[in-house]
Amino acid sequence: MPDGSEQTLSLDVVEAITDIPAADWDACAGPGNPFVRHAFLRILEESGSVGPGTGWSARHLTLRDGAGRLIGAVPLYLKSHSYGEYVFDQGWANAYERAGGRYYPKLQAAVPFTPVTGRRLLLRADAPAGAATTLVRALESAAAGNGISSVHVTFPTRAEWDLFGEAGWLRRLGTQFHWENRGYAGFEDFLDALSSRKRKAVRRERRAVAESGVEVLTLTGPDLKPEHWDAFDRLYRATSDRKWGWPYLTPDFFRRLGAEMADAVVLVMARDGGAWVGGALNLLGDGVLYGRNWGSAGEYPYLHFEACYYRAIDFAIERGLSRVEAGAQGEHKIQRGYLPVPTYSAHYVADPALARAVADFLARERPAVEEEMRLLAEESPYRRDGGED
Repeated sequence: MPDGSEQTLSLDVVEAITDIPAADWDACAGPGNPFVRHAFLRILEESGSVGPGTGWSARHLTLRDGAGRLIGAVPLYLKSHSYGEYVFDQGWANAYERAGGRYYPKLQAAVPFTPVTGRRLLLRADAPAGAATTLVRALESAAAGNGISSVHVTFPTRAEWDLFGEAGWLRRLGTQFHWENRGYAGFEDFLDALSSRKRKAVRRERRAVAESGVEVLTLTGPDLKPEHWDAFDRLYRATSDRKWGWPYLTPDFFRRLGAEMADAVVLVMARDGGAWVGGALNLLGDGVLYGRNWGSAGEYPYLHFEACYYRAIDFAIERGLSRVEAGAQGEHKIQRGYLPVPTYSAHYVADPALARAVADFLARERPAVEEEMRLLAEESPYRRDGGED
């Protein structure tokens, strides 16, 4: 940072994304990742998916230069629980509270309900050197003396993870499953890269869906209609009731997403006769398709795999995308061509005693995660050395 430039920068906390002009925020966020776009974060807030009563209260951190121009930002939330994050710290919270501490509220630098790697320190391309470090130190200061136990940055990029580590933050490793496009000409070309047994299994699953009479549609842009969003919301809510118990996203979220970000939406919908029975919501980024939410009306053999994984691969090959990120968890994805990759999080813990305990836990956890990833990679369905397997 040039001499004296530290004095020209100013930090502030904003409690609604609408208080920041969309063009200013997006100039910091960049074009590649739809989840950090102003529109996506605004839709979360305006739809009531985050805000009063949800345990997610916006506290977005902003950095401005001497002329008042926004040059950096962090999507930041005050949390009263640990739901919707996909990096689980409830064990830390329970241990701290048993010892007499108060874990909540905490601060979360993240995109709510979205386990997608992306930048968390949003900086304009011409931001001065050291601006990222300024944001890191500001996050630490936000916890100091404010009754906030900790600050958590979930699913940052590897470069940001390294920066937080250099600043002394605790770092955690996780795992997801991604499909990589190796220049496939079509789905059959992808299948040819699999071992014979896995190839036959995928074909059998796709054939079962095709022969069941269920029609599967891939919709994006102007193909998306209100009826699709109404149906998807019902399916999402029904699945949440059966499996999770808490549908984070409101019906208004899906309606707004379809109305305002249809260009970034890829919605796979399945119908049986005249009834919609399954749906998979994906968002499209710069060369990447991000799988997000699934909903169904009941048990339809292999429909989940078809809608969430195979149709995503079809779309990625057709559009020349580099990869599909299939979201959190799910070792069953490996047999369908999605391989383990690391994900990252960084944690600032204000209480030194809790920080030591968490550091000890992470030191023991990381080798186990790395070993698990190695073992999972050995389950790869792809042919080895180009031969049949």
